[in-house]
Amino acid sequence: MQEYDQKNIGVVGLVDKVRVDKWLWAARFFKTRSLASRAVTGGHVHVNGARVKAARPVQPGDRLLIRRGEMEFTVIVQGLSEKRGPAPVARKLYAETAESIAAREAARDERRLIRAAAARPDRRPDKRQRRKIRKFLRKD
Repeated sequence: MQEYDQKNIGVVGLVDKVRVDKWLWAARFFKTRSLASRAVTGGHVHVNGARVKAARPVQPGDRLLIRRGEMEFTVIVQGLSEKRGPAPVARKLYAETAESIAAREAARDERRLIRAAAARPDRRPDKRQRRKIRKFLRKD
């Protein structure tokens, strides 16, 4: 079992700089390091406003913009770790900005309203209705 240092926020063994893909994985923004690396090279991660490569080191105080699907996070790096630890430790590696939290909540509320407004059928189509749907989609 790994030992965690509460004072220095992270795994015991201080580091000055960590690759951005490793940090994203350790901070639990991505499930695997390869997904984090792919997101960085795909332009979904910006460090201090600039598009970066996966090997770029991050250090405390850097501002990261992370896009993951529809969600967008703006975080400030507060701690470094090369190893993925438990979620409570990972949360201490960064601080999300108030604007980012507000924007994500607004987007969530908007999606919720759109979903509620969409008309849903009372039941699934029966065999006759499915035939009509297929015929309509084929447009023979």
